Amino acid sequence: MNIIVPMAGMGKRMRPHTLTTPKPLLPIAGKSIVQRLVENLAEMCNEPIDKIGFVTGRFGKETEESLMQIAKDAGAVGSIHYQDEALGTAHAIMCAEEVLDGKTIVAFADTLFKADFQIDEDADGVLWVQQIDDPSAFGVVKLDDAGVIIDYIEKPTEFISDLAMIGIYYVKDGNNLKSELQYLLDNEIMNGGEYQLPDAFRNMTRKGVKFVPGKVDEWLDCGNKNATVYTNSRVLAFELEKGNELVHPSVKVTNSVIIPPCYIGEGVEISNSVIGPGVSLSENTKVETSVIENSIVYSNTSIKNKSIANSMIGHFVKLEDASEDLNIGDYSV
Repeated sequence: MNIIVPMAGMGKRMRPHTLTTPKPLLPIAGKSIVQRLVENLAEMCNEPIDKIGFVTGRFGKETEESLMQIAKDAGAVGSIHYQDEALGTAHAIMCAEEVLDGKTIVAFADTLFKADFQIDEDADGVLWVQQIDDPSAFGVVKLDDAGVIIDYIEKPTEFISDLAMIGIYYVKDGNNLKSELQYLLDNEIMNGGEYQLPDAFRNMTRKGVKFVPGKVDEWLDCGNKNATVYTNSRVLAFELEKGNELVHPSVKVTNSVIIPPCYIGEGVEISNSVIGPGVSLSENTKVETSVIENSIVYSNTSIKNKSIANSMIGHFVKLEDASEDLNIGDYSV
């Protein structure tokens, strides 16, 4: 099994945090988004993962080393592939075309999910979907009476289906998908100025390939600050359900209350404060005389005399006084 993870976007809706860190490497409950995605996919597979191709921008050596370690931890060989122009999902996947061979999962790195199933590797393909109230902002699939996908519609203006594609796809024959993607590129078949993956799926469906929907228990977005804070709280709840330890043994807690679920990283110091629920505090952060709930605080930050909620606070930040809903980048005071 191979995996391709397109993640070349600039993450503009997640600024200021993505000015210094690519969005897929932002931590959620102590692990980066892309690490959690790869771990979730590995749990779904019935066989070892051979290759993981990360399609990135020019994010630098440190980011690439982090991605290679994620692949190594999954028992796979990692590779970096650059998408220098934002030419769409089909183009992104073809940037890693050498990984698109045999059984392949394509998973976009701004989505996390909760699911309890394994891939039906006998199926021609599986497209994971979630039933939503307003499908007009998403790509959706249409099914026949047998539950097989017969069409793919991007942001429908009238109701066709409420099954939105969440950005995770499995194909049994990666070379077949590669041929269809190459056809789009060779013939400059674009939609909205970009080469779109559903156009390749549509051609494969017309030629007899049967894609079936895969459903997840919960679909979690990391597209903006509010969505990411919510995703953090849900991932913490999942980790608590599994019985995983979320508080590092080195944490120093003085006259304080931690309301689970919370992730508290190595070297954190908490005094005269209430933390949680739904809070992640990364390593070496110090909190004094404060109340923090449903928030993400990155490493080496100092918070004093604050009451914050629904917030994202960057690395090496210093905050004092007043109650606020905040979205603050690195090295702010």
